Amino acid sequence: MDGLALLGLILLVYAGAVVYITLKKPEAIWNMAKIRVFRKLLGDRGTEIFFYLFALASAGFGIWLLVN
Repeated sequence: MDGLALLGLILLVYAGAVVYITLKKPEAIWNMAKIRVFRKLLGDRGTEIFFYLFALASAGFGIWLLVN
């Protein structure tokens, strides 16, 4: 396994973690300062959409790295 394939796997796991955090909204993470700023600027629903899009981009890039 080369480095890019490993990075692809890490990105896929990261995307899964972002989706899990967005769905479950654990208090310790959801109330972090950075996420509170996102929630203030985008609202709760906008923050969720942003995280889903970020997870989708991470997963897509991870799959691309695994395929190439």
